[in-house]
Amino acid sequence: MPRENHQEFAVIGLGRFGTNLAIALEEHGHTVMAIDLNSRLVQNVVDMVTHAATLDSTDENALQAIDISAFDTVIVAIGNDFEANILTTTTLKNMGVRRVICKAQTSRQCDILTRLGADRVIQPEQNSALRLAEELSTPDIIERFNLGGHYSVAEIILPACLAWQTLAQTDIQNKHHITIMLINRGDEVHIAPKADIVLQEEDLLIVFGQNQHITHFTRLS
Repeated sequence: MPRENHQEFAVIGLGRFGTNLAIALEEHGHTVMAIDLNSRLVQNVVDMVTHAATLDSTDENALQAIDISAFDTVIVAIGNDFEANILTTTTLKNMGVRRVICKAQTSRQCDILTRLGADRVIQPEQNSALRLAEELSTPDIIERFNLGGHYSVAEIILPACLAWQTLAQTDIQNKHHITIMLINRGDEVHIAPKADIVLQEEDLLIVFGQNQHITHFTRLS
């Protein structure tokens, strides 16, 4: 798996969602620390992630011992104990973790976690672990709309290596198997852009294609 966008993630809470997320992020080529208070759950993933630890995530000293603040993103996937979810989230933010993503089971929990400073709150029925892993692994995708059958429409930032070339020169449709439907450039919007348009740095593209092709395209360098 390419590691151009390699990041370091910690996943706290190894229920079904947390376990699937940790494994999927590892498969995307990232460094993953899997954490749970239940040693049996930790043992289930120890051979499938970079690191695994059995600890109490509400204990700041335990988190400091594994240098939790060094991770790019920490996902709190604790589902059955909302008090532990809250305490963990608060502790992580107080420790200066750069991005904390929390799992919530209800809209009320979403509201509480947001107010506590979570950078993003998700509900599993709305964001599967595999979809979240895909999103976290492709930070240049601003928004993606899954159409089923492994196809999506996505808004992405133009890869810098393609700037200052015409659309014809890049031959994106044939080389990368995606279709550019629209280019958003400041106040300009180019619908069904012509082959002679020159792509510019920080152009926003609306593209259509298979998920794997869109993901590969965002990793061009």
